[in-house]
Amino acid sequence: MSNVAGIILAAGKSSRMKEMKLLLDFRGKPLIEHVLESALQSSLNRVIVVLGSEHERIRKNVDFKESIVVFNPDFLEGQSASLKAGIASAPDECDAALFLLGDQPLVDREVIDAVVYKYEETRALIVAPIFAGRRGNPVLLARPLFPLILALEGDMGARPLLEAHKELVTTVEVGNDGIHCDVDTWEDYLALLEKVGQAVEKRHAAHVQNDVKKRKETGAAVRVL
Repeated sequence: MSNVAGIILAAGKSSRMKEMKLLLDFRGKPLIEHVLESALQSSLNRVIVVLGSEHERIRKNVDFKESIVVFNPDFLEGQSASLKAGIASAPDECDAALFLLGDQPLVDREVIDAVVYKYEETRALIVAPIFAGRRGNPVLLARPLFPLILALEGDMGARPLLEAHKELVTTVEVGNDGIHCDVDTWEDYLALLEKVGQAVEKRHAAHVQNDVKKRKETGAAVRVL
C-alpha cells in the first residue's frame, strides 16, 4: 500500500449537458462508480471524493463504500475549489495526492497504479500518464506542491501549475486511451457508450442527437474516443 491519497473531483454542475453526468448509466452503474471502484482497488492509501452540485442526490444513488466523501460548498468557483477541498481532507501523513476526474470511467486500476509506482520509483513532484505521446489524467502532485494548489483560482484545475513547472513533470506510459476520455457533452457520452458496445437509453437519445447535430452545424469536430 502506498502513502498516496486519491482525490476524485466530482463537484461540477454538468452545465453543458444540463443533467448530472456522474449518475449516467455506464455498464449498469453510475458513471462515477467505475472511477471510485478503480481507485479503491488500487494501491492508493485512501480515497476521497469531493462533491458539490447535487451532492445529496449523488450520495443517495452511489455506493461510496469505504471512501471519504466531502462537500465543497464553493464548487461554483470552479475546479480549483475542489482541488483545495480535497487537499484539506487528505491525511497529514500522505506524501502525495492523485487527482482523478469523476467523469473518466475508463481509467482503471492499472493506470492508477502505474502513476503511483512511478512516483514511488522517482519521487518526482508531478507524475502524469501518457498514451500515444499525449498526457492525460489522473495527475499526481507531491506534498511540497500542496501550497501551490491552495493558491490556485478559477476553473482550470492544476493545469496552470503543470504548465508553469514543466521541468518537474515525470510521465509514465500506459496502454489505456481512457486517460484522454472524459464526458462533457452528450456526444462524448455517446462515443463512450459506442466504445464499449452499450446502447443509449431512449430517454437520452434526443439529447445525444441534438448535441451531435449542433456540432456538425457549427463545424465542430465530432468526438471519437
